[in-house]
Amino acid sequence: MSATQSNNLPLWVQDRDRVIAESTDVEWRYQTPPDYSRSKENLAKESIYNHLEGTLEAIVQNLVRTFEMEVSFKANPQQWLSIVNENFRVSTNGGVEYTAADLSAQGTYNLFMADSEHYKASEESFESSAKVFHTTFPQGFPWEVLEVFSGPPNVTFKWRHWGHFNGQYKGHAPTGETVEIIGMSIAKVTDDLKVISLEHYFDNNLFLEKLTSGGKQTNAENQKSACPFSSWFKKSHKI
Repeated sequence: MSATQSNNLPLWVQDRDRVIAESTDVEWRYQTPPDYSRSKENLAKESIYNHLEGTLEAIVQNLVRTFEMEVSFKANPQQWLSIVNENFRVSTNGGVEYTAADLSAQGTYNLFMADSEHYKASEESFESSAKVFHTTFPQGFPWEVLEVFSGPPNVTFKWRHWGHFNGQYKGHAPTGETVEIIGMSIAKVTDDLKVISLEHYFDNNLFLEKLTSGGKQTNAENQKSACPFSSWFKKSHKI
């Protein structure tokens, strides 16, 4: 594949659909590439910012979205374009540093949130954690850059993650609320904008408290509101 396109930006900081299109001979986790068409619709309607192509904000946003796509869908971390694989480390709130292999094996939800009262990362697999949050946010869980405070090599930026709580969370009733996480990250990058390290800072507890605020559902309510995600996830990867 070509490492750069006509605008001379590295492929991994361009739109992730282009990254997917250029990803040949990739070991896809679910056998086929992901489809981000639903996510793009949600972003078009609900994003706070529409960053102009080529701006630092757009470049950082594309890089992180590519990274998230690769962690979620490329089974072999050696095929992730967005990072320096042998050096890469990621941490949350000053905690344990994890490698690309750790992320590939356990998934971002498990490593970024760990064990707490309302989420037991040690009891979840990569697949089960993905199912939990796709069930909770059946319309998707988009992410966007809000502000970039410093450019390479140490990129500091503020971001927003949000979703509509329309599906049950581990037996807790959905509230229909828009659940939003605001966080900060520091990304150390190379001259060609590959990520060497990522530090994320956000409030896990506030996020999980919102997902349990509706109270536990009864067995009858659980059956009535059961999300068909499990069977859908095996057939489709529209995000």
